[in-house]
Amino acid sequence: MDKNTGILLCNLGTPDAPTASAVRRYLAEFLRDPRVVAIPKLVWYPILYGIVLRTRPKKVAKLYEKIWTEEGSPLLAISKQQARSLKEDLARQYNTDISVEVGMTYGTPSIKSGLAKLVEQGVERVVVLPMYPQYCTATTESVFDRIKWARKELPDNIAIDCINNYHDHPGYISALTDSIKKHWAERGKQDKLLFSFHGVPQRLTRQGDPYESQCRKTADLVVRALELDDNEWEISFQSRFGKEEWLKPYTDQLLTQWAKDGVKSVDVISPGFSADCLETLEEIAILNREIFLEQGGREYRYIAALNAHTDFLKDIIEKNLLNS
Repeated sequence: MDKNTGILLCNLGTPDAPTASAVRRYLAEFLRDPRVVAIPKLVWYPILYGIVLRTRPKKVAKLYEKIWTEEGSPLLAISKQQARSLKEDLARQYNTDISVEVGMTYGTPSIKSGLAKLVEQGVERVVVLPMYPQYCTATTESVFDRIKWARKELPDNIAIDCINNYHDHPGYISALTDSIKKHWAERGKQDKLLFSFHGVPQRLTRQGDPYESQCRKTADLVVRALELDDNEWEISFQSRFGKEEWLKPYTDQLLTQWAKDGVKSVDVISPGFSADCLETLEEIAILNREIFLEQGGREYRYIAALNAHTDFLKDIIEKNLLNS
């Protein structure tokens, strides 16, 4: 790898501020994406602009207020930290300065601006890494969509390689396993370990999307590394909305049932997230904790995302370059 190669780390995105107006702009862009909401525009847009964007922004802004930091949105702050760490790792490996930028599918900094920055730095080859360990058309393909659109405005000599997923990469599995072991060493092992992934409609699996199978493969590989018995762990899916059936079991319902069945303590990890964000910090760490405790559970602990502990990213990128 030389200085003519640049890296673009991509993630979902975030509002620019924990305010209703900023959240409204972000949600409008996010919920207009047909890969996110697969409803015809003539049906969806009146609902989106007439109801959703009138009622949701203020509520969501209050949730962002709970997790906002001095550096801004946790997702963006962590993404920038990941980029810095990767840049330092690559510099040590190759003894040269490799450009690494961040681009968000929705909001700022955009994928388009991230690519433009790399080109301005003299990059002729870009490796695009969506920071979603498991491939999904609703997330990974949205990144690739924006790469295709932005590509039209780049010089013809720019080569772009896109990495599809890293759900079973040995370094990723090892990092997850080490994170859980460290958590247990510091705080003790609980009755159950729950792998909670972001949910998607079941129709995606029926249509051939590999997301569900990749989530299950990730959990299975970590469980093997931890040498857990079948009764010590489970997989679930969070954040469903609407009337459509989503992947099951649902996280909130499973936690409720566990508490009613006498499970007293739970550790929860979300291996579908490379960086902590609103969904993990508010929904998983706070809301689902309240659900479990209210139903009779005694202790609920969230194991943080890998965040800046991403040494394995260098290996993923190197493997892609060798195979491309």
